[in-house]
Amino acid sequence: MGSTRVAVIGAGAAGLAAAKALLDQGLDVTVLERGTRVGGLWAGDDGPDGSPAYDSLHLNTSKGRTEFADFPMPREWPDYPSAARVAGYLADYADHFGITPRTRFGTTVEHVARDADGWRVDGERHDAVVVANGHNRDPKWPSPGYPGDFDGTQLHAHDHRGADAYAGRRVLVVGAGNSAMDVAVDASYVADGPVLLSARHGTHIVPKYLFGRPADATGGALAVLPWRIRQTVAQAVLRLAVGTPGRYGLPEPAGGLFQNHPTISDTVLHRLTHGEIEARPGIARLDGRRVHFTDGRSDEVDVIVWATGYRVTLPFLDERWTGPDPEQLPLYQRVFHLDDPTLSFVGLMQSTGAALPVVEAQGRLVAAHLAGRYALPSAEQQRAHVRRAHAAAVRRWGDKRPMMRIDFDRYVAAVPRELKAGARRAQSRAQNPAQSRAQSRAQKERTP
Repeated sequence: MGSTRVAVIGAGAAGLAAAKALLDQGLDVTVLERGTRVGGLWAGDDGPDGSPAYDSLHLNTSKGRTEFADFPMPREWPDYPSAARVAGYLADYADHFGITPRTRFGTTVEHVARDADGWRVDGERHDAVVVANGHNRDPKWPSPGYPGDFDGTQLHAHDHRGADAYAGRRVLVVGAGNSAMDVAVDASYVADGPVLLSARHGTHIVPKYLFGRPADATGGALAVLPWRIRQTVAQAVLRLAVGTPGRYGLPEPAGGLFQNHPTISDTVLHRLTHGEIEARPGIARLDGRRVHFTDGRSDEVDVIVWATGYRVTLPFLDERWTGPDPEQLPLYQRVFHLDDPTLSFVGLMQSTGAALPVVEAQGRLVAAHLAGRYALPSAEQQRAHVRRAHAAAVRRWGDKRPMMRIDFDRYVAAVPRELKAGARRAQSRAQNPAQSRAQSRAQKERTP
């Protein structure tokens, strides 16, 4: 299948990992990137909507747990490299594996459609499409909005770049994720008075180092244990090292560690204990420059930064392929579309750990399938697998994007086993052509 033409949408980490795996299998790859350079958000994506990367952005997972297995980060780098270093790393990766010459820069994909001859990507024919456009791009604002009106400046964390914008101003940051903590810390060095940090729900705050080592260094060793046991062990260690969020005036998390996505920060706890950041509960209403909180307190502020996350958007695909909510899109192995596996997704997931090893594994699944070396299970087996994974995710994470959730260590360990199982399926079908033809007919019946 060396002539198979594959379009990869996006040249961030996910698109690069997919392209590298496809090229390894001898496939004809074209990467479509709307910006002028590879690296996605890490490179300060210069596409039309900009990038959520900010000046102080660093990895929040350690170098050893984040790097591509096929392209380790330099040994002399710090444990938590800056965004600029990561951007350079991704550019070097693209050059080293011959991806850059395969990339069309300044290309915004408008429409992807299926017809009898394959896929049309803005009219150009391809045999398969890999969607790797990322999902930290389209800002999510509070919906519905809070009662009242605010007379000051409002911005989403997507548009935060550095601390200078907050100099001499009273600042409120809304949110409890990594971006919220980073923005609050940045602003706390220049703001007028303590930066207020408002969170309706609690989150576990994990420092980047525990007992002199990167906090995620023991993750792989504990991966063999059931997640409930890992949770108990990790929470005990975290309480011993830094205490609970309530100790810092923050709301206590409703769920345990590994159920809610933790916030990784060394500095926010320091700034809280020094009074440079002050915790606030959720917002009750807005009134000019005064913000009223649910505990009855109110404060005058000049700037509100909404660190309220991002929406998953796939604007180039019809709803027939995405469903009404792309966050609920069921995918086999979080990769293959259930109606047509020549449409695949790399990076459309929410991992408990780093993204790069996950998208590297997903790229290998896609490439092996399109090269004919990995066969998918039957349609019903795929759907049953998705149902089981979704049910397990709901038990663990509740209604917080359960379809997208994966356990980092379990997933990365499972993909090599899945590749071997798929190779056995491919060999069996090669020895039983009638079965292969029947499954091919079933696939065509599902595809419009």
